[in-house]
Amino acid sequence: MADENTSGMDYEAHERTYEGFINFSKVGTVAVLNIVLCLILFAFGGTTAVVFGWLMLIATVVASAIGLALGDAGWIPPTAVFVLTGVLAILLV
Repeated sequence: MADENTSGMDYEAHERTYEGFINFSKVGTVAVLNIVLCLILFAFGGTTAVVFGWLMLIATVVASAIGLALGDAGWIPPTAVFVLTGVLAILLV
């Protein structure tokens, strides 16, 4: 009797929605941080840094889309792009 869902709530759908929200939050946070690094490349770097900034910005969009499709491990592709952008920012600025 305790296992019955008498409240009418769909807990499985609730859990899926919550997991999707958490995944979107992780991917979105890393994407925003990467955009900030790209802005640093645009503002303080030379011509080469601006070119790499645009490439990393495009890579951020692609990695974020892949990350949203992956589910629980979705934070990994945008984080890899973030680390690469950070290294480029250190080297070029």
